[in-house]
Amino acid sequence: MNHKLFIAAAFVLMGAEAVAQTDSLSLPDVVVTGTRTAEDVRHLPYTINVINRDVLTEQHQTSILPTVMQQVPGFFVTSRSMMGYGVSTGAAGGINMRGIAGGAGQMLVLIDGHPQYNGVYGHPISDSYQTLMAERVEVLRGPASVLYGSNAMGGVMNIVTRRPDGHDNIATHVTVGAGSYGTFQAEASNQVRKGRFSSTVAAQYSRTDNHRPHTGFEQYGGYVKLGYDLSDHWNVFADLDLTHWNASNPGTVTQPKLENDQWITRGAASLTIENHYDCISGALSIYDNFGRHKINDGYNQDGGTPQTDQFRSKDAVAGVSWYQSAKLFEGNRLTVGLDYQHIYGRAWYTDRQTGERVTTPRRLMQSAHCHENEVAGYVDFRQDLSDRLTIDAGLRYDHHSTAGGEWVPQAGVVYRPIATGALKASVGKGFRNPNTREMYMYGTANHDSLQAERLWNYELSWRQQLGHFTYGANLYYIKGDNLIQTVAGHNINTGEIENYGLELEAQYRINSHWAISANRSILHMDNPVVGAPEYKDYLGVSYNDSRWAVVAGIQYVGGLYTAVGDGEQKEDVCLLNATVSYALCQNVGLWLRGENLLAQSYEINLGYPMPRATFMGGLNITF
Repeated sequence: MNHKLFIAAAFVLMGAEAVAQTDSLSLPDVVVTGTRTAEDVRHLPYTINVINRDVLTEQHQTSILPTVMQQVPGFFVTSRSMMGYGVSTGAAGGINMRGIAGGAGQMLVLIDGHPQYNGVYGHPISDSYQTLMAERVEVLRGPASVLYGSNAMGGVMNIVTRRPDGHDNIATHVTVGAGSYGTFQAEASNQVRKGRFSSTVAAQYSRTDNHRPHTGFEQYGGYVKLGYDLSDHWNVFADLDLTHWNASNPGTVTQPKLENDQWITRGAASLTIENHYDCISGALSIYDNFGRHKINDGYNQDGGTPQTDQFRSKDAVAGVSWYQSAKLFEGNRLTVGLDYQHIYGRAWYTDRQTGERVTTPRRLMQSAHCHENEVAGYVDFRQDLSDRLTIDAGLRYDHHSTAGGEWVPQAGVVYRPIATGALKASVGKGFRNPNTREMYMYGTANHDSLQAERLWNYELSWRQQLGHFTYGANLYYIKGDNLIQTVAGHNINTGEIENYGLELEAQYRINSHWAISANRSILHMDNPVVGAPEYKDYLGVSYNDSRWAVVAGIQYVGGLYTAVGDGEQKEDVCLLNATVSYALCQNVGLWLRGENLLAQSYEINLGYPMPRATFMGGLNITF
């Protein structure tokens, strides 16, 4: 391993020892992603970042992903335009954590702990993750397969949805904005708390021409969450998130395309009943993540022929999840759970003129219709051995109807040598079951012998809070095998992964007006993957007073792989973004956002140059 990583980590740890005492502490982060129940992050052996709603909304982004990428070291999302990620060939929105790719289904996105991914291709759908639904986002870096099963081998991003607070109230918020390249965005939300009843209703619309011809994007959707407190200890809630978008892919600058258009609808619905007692808590939920896709693959602008058919697909990941967590004795927490998932996928082609299904041999090879089932049970045990020492161990058994069974262990220890700091060490296994595409579609299909992908993650971290200053350092090593690759025209378990790196982060609240945050990630990959930078740095500064709010951040991305193999290419870029808000009165405010203010020329997706400086401005109304 690179000795510079160890040197950097050593300096951080030595600095912690030199400033080991403080007189004032702010409240610690309480998270649900590492245990399914609300817990103090200082007692968990995992590395978890929390981005609250005030941070998610301060830059007026319709998607949560740009903000999460700034705030979380090691987390990167690909882009190709000002707004909209799209799907299929040439799409952006690939989520990458420590060189583990969400595009391969190895990074899991959750909404309130429920898995969200395409049932056919197995990857997240990035245009679905809208700010309007999120109360906060929790990102667990490293495997989380014990609690969340397949696809959580690289980590999880859990979107915790909005709920009104405990006081009777009605609040409505409207924001509109417009800017470069005919871009427009609007969002309205209403929250009600009346006695035992609560509701959140939100709707949004956005569109843009983007900076290249044939790159238009239009999206509209809504979110509804209804809750009712059955008693002081039991509550039930139901929610629905639904979004539709139309996107166009212009192709690369060297090979532009026409009619490469997409019409996508994605939804997520759930019904949950929860219980909360002093020593026991849990939940039972049913959920469904579903999608409908229609895609025209287009044709080359120079000499190509329009497509006569269109790709169609329907998919769903529906499931039932139950867990119960109990405090058996002082300092103990035992969590047990059961998960069931039904993974449905159907893909086919239809004639553009008649709408009839195309049954040519080539199109039949690219079609699929399958149902897979996955059932699992898990247990997680945590014990405070003293005020300073906590141990944690978990085990999951997961059975997939095609890939078979998988045992998934993890273990960790937290040592708190001082009241303000925690040293954490963990080892955990992650896995991913083969998806419908790999098993049943295209000439590479192989459903007879594909097994789950597997990796092990070893991690050592230190985190300390000194009054208004917090900092942390993580050192990790990832070793994986059995990765699914196409060899000699067939999908087989043959790939390997070996990554290691260092992640640093710090936040400082200077006074009631000023705050500063910074993070850095360094990644080494024996087998590089597209969309994974070797270096990612972020420095952000914010200012707030009674009327003004300013957020500015500079992000450096170095050694970003845009192509690997014989034609390997890397990209380096430094981006400056800023948002200024001004309160005209108590209920009305103005905002202005600028991105890439240094007007850098760069690509994240190979062949898709990003726009130079862009601007958005708008109005907020609250009542």
